[in-house]
Amino acid sequence: MFALRKFIVANRILLAVALVVLGILITWQVKHGIWVSWIFFLVAILMVVAHYMVGPMSLVQRLMEDGDLEGAQKLIAQVKKPNLLYKPIRSAYFMLKSNISTMNENYEDAEADIRRSLEAGIDDKSVQGGAFLQLGMLALKKGDKKEAYENLRKAVQSGLPDKDSEASAYLALCNICGERRDFKGMKVYFQKAKACKPKHEQIVNQIKEIDKYIARIPG
Repeated sequence: MFALRKFIVANRILLAVALVVLGILITWQVKHGIWVSWIFFLVAILMVVAHYMVGPMSLVQRLMEDGDLEGAQKLIAQVKKPNLLYKPIRSAYFMLKSNISTMNENYEDAEADIRRSLEAGIDDKSVQGGAFLQLGMLALKKGDKKEAYENLRKAVQSGLPDKDSEASAYLALCNICGERRDFKGMKVYFQKAKACKPKHEQIVNQIKEIDKYIARIPG
């Protein structure tokens, strides 16, 4: 079934042309054929609209969930005019594109695509928060602590999809405050990270390590 969906999505324009040709033939060759052929014309129009306004995004999401990064990249490459995508779809397109760039360690493209996703408009606050979290983490990789701090604050203010992500954002803010010698802020963000009660092993270990000495920090 997925293979059939993939074939249809990849060949919408060709299938639309075929349906139009078939509709014309039926109209010419069959008496009162227009009463049948209009269905072919309608489906062809819907296929063209879906090609430009929806694209292959549902399939891309499925491939990424299955770990088929190469297949997802090929489908994303088929989107030639992303600005024609329906706004929420366009936002998801740039977000998925940024995820692929991040996996490929292409951080500049990842950042640019996240910003395009935000510009397209994200209605879900937790998804918006996730976008700001990614921007914050990318800024940290570049060593831009000011940019990282601003985006991480926006992330927790918007809301994040799960407690692990929230704890990760607070820990990053905690570390930035520590480097700035803002010990009061460091302790506040650390307590917020602990309050999230994260489950991810790496985050739990980070909290344990910081907990060993934070009580001795002034502020």
